[in-house]
Amino acid sequence: ALVKACKPGTPLLLEDGIMEVKVIEKCSETELKVVVTRGGKLKARKGVNVPDVEIDCAALTEKDIEDAEYLLQLDPPVEYICVSFAQKGQDLQELIDIMDR
Repeated sequence: ALVKACKPGTPLLLEDGIMEVKVIEKCSETELKVVVTRGGKLKARKGVNVPDVEIDCAALTEKDIEDAEYLLQLDPPVEYICVSFAQKGQDLQELIDIMDR
């Protein structure tokens, strides 16, 4: 979904914005060619942020939904559950609906 949403000129922020690359070419449905605009040492398991681009993927996975349902059945139930990849209000509404069951 990330590659599909990118086009030439799209900036990608790596490791919480410490590093930045810019897409120069979409090579395939799974590969991008980029140029480094702000470099550094990239470590394993760091995040990628694509500002101002809506990525077509669900905010909640099936595992997230199962975990939320489990946490809400505890006695007492949890008071807060966070959505880490919310892009639009509907992403939050999905979790709210689960919590209202």
